[in-house]
Amino acid sequence: MKWTDVAAIAEALFDKYPDVDPAVVRFVDLHNWVVELDGFDDDRARGGERVLEAIQAAWIEEAR
Repeated sequence: MKWTDVAAIAEALFDKYPDVDPAVVRFVDLHNWVVELDGFDDDRARGGERVLEAIQAAWIEEAR
């Protein structure tokens, strides 16, 4: 997975953290959780605020 795989990342986070409310996750934690996902293979530094916002929004939708 790369940072651009927003939907796949959101699904993986939903599966790995089913009891977490994605609306209250801090970006620092979200960034760390994404780079620790199995199959994630991208530059850590590329996960900026805009990408994290998109991932969080997709995760919120996934959790509905």
